Amino acid sequence: MSESHVIIGDGIAGSSAAETIREADPDADVTVVTEEGEALYNRILIKEFAKGKLPEAPISIHEPDWYAERDIDLRLNTHVVDIDTDAHEIYTHEGETITYDKLLIAAGGTPTQLPVENSDTEGIHHFWTFQDARAIRDHASRADTGIVVGAGLLGIDLAAICGAQDIDAHYLMRGNRWWRYALSLEGAQIVHDALEANGVTPVFDSGVQRFETDADGRVTAAIDPTGRRFEGEFVGVAIGLNFNTEFIYDTPIEVDDGIVVDEFMRTGVDDVYAAGDITKFYDTVLDDYDQNGAWGSAKEQGAVAGTNMVADAEAEEFRWVSSYSITHFDFPFLSFGHPTRGDEHAERKYSDTEWRRLAFEDGRLVGGVLIGDLAPQSKYKQLIREERQVADQAETLLEKQVDLDKLDATASR
Repeated sequence: MSESHVIIGDGIAGSSAAETIREADPDADVTVVTEEGEALYNRILIKEFAKGKLPEAPISIHEPDWYAERDIDLRLNTHVVDIDTDAHEIYTHEGETITYDKLLIAAGGTPTQLPVENSDTEGIHHFWTFQDARAIRDHASRADTGIVVGAGLLGIDLAAICGAQDIDAHYLMRGNRWWRYALSLEGAQIVHDALEANGVTPVFDSGVQRFETDADGRVTAAIDPTGRRFEGEFVGVAIGLNFNTEFIYDTPIEVDDGIVVDEFMRTGVDDVYAAGDITKFYDTVLDDYDQNGAWGSAKEQGAVAGTNMVADAEAEEFRWVSSYSITHFDFPFLSFGHPTRGDEHAERKYSDTEWRRLAFEDGRLVGGVLIGDLAPQSKYKQLIREERQVADQAETLLEKQVDLDKLDATASR
């Protein structure tokens, strides 16, 4: 008798798992349940769509026919409200019961709302879904003034949208630089200059104490903790995700910020797996638990989960060095591995738009940031995978042309 595999979430993790399961077991029953109203699309490209640079057509990855052709039952606009892991059942908002032999939770998250007055008013946007991107594109095309909150990788997407849509915007940051956990002041200045060149003014040691609205309930300004007022009819907020785990609160599935899984993407509950943004996974490279929401990481986690769900035993472990790129400016930007970790750091500036920073932990390279020249990324990722002790050879690693043969041959695991 064929096994039933149920996947909660149709992002790249869930879709990758469904495809992997179908290829491994042509007879399996595969059901994908998602809250969204459309099939898988490219979350990387929706930022270009919101900037007005792309039409909708290239954004979609899977049409409903893709699922039908593979005999995958896709349930759109379906909310999971509870799970019974003993009975192997999930329950939807419409009162439907779906049974499973193996379950994958890849439900992602929902953008965090600022805990301040008027944070849910009209004109304040969060950027996560294609539906969000449509609303942002429409509003941004009509707005003259804007505010961006959230000094991270999603916040800068909103800032770039303001620049592309000719919005005079202020980018409010709590610290003294953008992405302060991964960049030094020198590296961040390159990004600050690029923001200003695109009509976005960084405002440091700031934030939002409250939003002001007009008589119709539309946002008009933000007041920061020092009392400064910034006008904005368009506001973008990106301060993190709340993981969609409400439906597992009454289950024995362990949650610690995200759903805790091992290197095989298994939870501590029989026949239940998790993948994607929602996971706190065991990273075999770091030898520690970590989280990573990058597209490539989520796709690989989904494939690993799918492989192990149909296997008789643990067939594949998740071992991955992720990367995240930004293409909003005249220079490329890429982070790799875990750039916000590390007990030692080394960096070098090569020109006004070229800079590198490497993060080391216990002598090993664990991550970094490249601005301007992305060519060394493959060599740095190789060193991370090899877990080599190289912190004492940082100067060699920061040479313009990275030559791994120059490294001490004895510097290994």
